[in-house]
Order: sequence, then C-alpha cells, then structure tokens
Amino acid sequence: MKIVLTCNIRHDESESSIEWDTPETVQSIVQALKDLGYEAWALDCGQEDVEQQLRKNRPDFVFNIAEGLSGISREAEIPILLEKLQIPYTGSAPDTLLYCLDKDKTKQILKSQGIPVPWGIVTTIPWKKIEFAEGIPYPVMLKPLYEGSSKGISNNNLVKDNDTLFKKTQALSEKWKQPILIEQFLPGREFTVALIGNPPNLKVLPIVEINFATLPKAANPIYSFEAKWIWDTVENPLDIFTCPAKLSKTLKNEIENISKKTFEVLGCRDWTRMDLRCDAAGKVNVLEVNPLPGIIPDPAANSCFPKAARAIGWDYRDLIREVLKAAMTRYQ
Repeated sequence: MKIVLTCNIRHDESESSIEWDTPETVQSIVQALKDLGYEAWALDCGQEDVEQQLRKNRPDFVFNIAEGLSGISREAEIPILLEKLQIPYTGSAPDTLLYCLDKDKTKQILKSQGIPVPWGIVTTIPWKKIEFAEGIPYPVMLKPLYEGSSKGISNNNLVKDNDTLFKKTQALSEKWKQPILIEQFLPGREFTVALIGNPPNLKVLPIVEINFATLPKAANPIYSFEAKWIWDTVENPLDIFTCPAKLSKTLKNEIENISKKTFEVLGCRDWTRMDLRCDAAGKVNVLEVNPLPGIIPDPAANSCFPKAARAIGWDYRDLIREVLKAAMTRYQ
C-alpha cells in the first residue's frame, strides 16, 4: 500500500511558520510508515503542486498533517482536495478543521451543547475602542482568533485593566490582521488531553498537566509563545509537563468525559489534542481544540501528544500506527 504524508515543512524559524513541521518530524513520520510496511513519501504542500502530484503518484491513503499556508480555511485545504480526488485520509473533515481554527466558533458550539468554556468576546476589524469594557471580567487573555501553536499569544497577553486592553488589542489586531478573542483568564490547573480513535472506540491517553511553576520567575501562569518556543528548548528543556497528571478519580473522570464529549460534538476524527483549564471553583473548561496536533519525535522536546503516548508504552511508530488504524477502520 502507498501512503503519502501531506505536510507543510518549516524552512525557517520565523513565528509565521512555527506551526509547520520540521524536516526531522516529517522524516520521522515517513520512516515510521515505512517501518510499518508501507511505501511512503512526503509531499510538502507549501512547495509543490499538490493536486498534480497526487494525480501523478496517486496514493492509496494519505496521512495528513498539513496546516495550510494562510487564511482562516488553511487547515481544510488539503482535506477538501483529497475528498475531491476521493483519496482516503487521516484526521478530521474540512468542516471540523474550519470550526476548530476559529477559537470563538469552537467556544460557541461547545457552549450550545453544555460543555463549559470561559467567557469570551471577539473584537472587530477595523479596531474601535471597546464600549463594553466595564463588563469585562479581568484578568483576561488576548488571542488572535485564527492562529495555532500559541502564535500571537505572548507572556504579556494577560491583561488586567482597560488601558492595557485597548492598547494591546489594537496592537495585536494590527499585527495579525484578524479579530482578537478577549477571553476570561481561569486561575486553576491546566491540562492537555490527547485522544485517538473514533466513538465508540475513542481512547483518552494519559493526561498531561502544565507546571507553570517551572517558568521564569516573572512569567505569567500561561502556556505562551515564549514558554512553548523560547524558554523551553531541547538543549535546556523545562520540566513543564507532568504525565500522567496527578489527579483525583473525580477530576480525571471529569476531564476524560468532557474531552470525549468535545471530540464528538465538534465531529473530530481519528486523533485530536485539546487544552482544558479549571476555573476558580475547580470546574474544568475547554480552552482550545487542535485536530491537527503536533507530534515532535524527539523525547527531549516537550511535545504533548508523543509524551502522552510514551506514558502508556507506545513508541513513535506505535503512535503513527494507531492514528492510521483509526482512520483506516473508519473507511471500512
């Protein structure tokens, strides 16, 4: 069987391309597919004519991790093409990828189904002074609406007053050319949850907790761009994750049940990683959902999905196998 890995390969270290995958990650996935007995190769969707290549070297299956180039529909571009060409692929359908890239759309869908999410409101473009500032439940987090991998979410995006809110929101909207989500900051514990499979055979991997106490002394307790990409390096890794997280049975069940319901409500398929955080009362809320999770192979790198997989004894090849198995089973 021929399997192609559709991806966007990171050719520099700029913030704009940080959500794309490194050549090392791409090579590791291709090698894992080969080790599993498949004829496999990678297709860089940012460098080649993808449709032409797929028609010329038509694969039997696609392992999709392509994040897309730009725009609010970028993550859906390759799945839309694959459905046009009738080539089966791993991961969520275009509609789910569209919803999940829009942070506010995700929140509204989940809230409508009774899943707890933090209070939030979206600014508009062009930016205007916010008239409802008195009703904002400070402190709040500011997030570009359509970005991933903590892009645009710096350590100083946690704001506590109107003046800072106005200035920071305007600067962010001008830089990222998109609306900004103003979201209530939740002061409790934060978790990352990796899921593999499809209902009713949906597996929650060991839960990861983020240890904010390991961040630099002056840092805010958020998993910011600096925390993810600058302060935490392979050469000097932060002890930022605990996996499995130390949880009571009640809290573990609450996290798993909310994660599974979120997966189903959003129509996720095969695998997904999501971020959850507790409010002041200890109630679990969903922050964001990523149906195209990063899977950096180096154990020294703090990549949540592979870390959760290793916690149950899976190596990198096992992780790739299980994602592929879930997708292939779905097509049967």
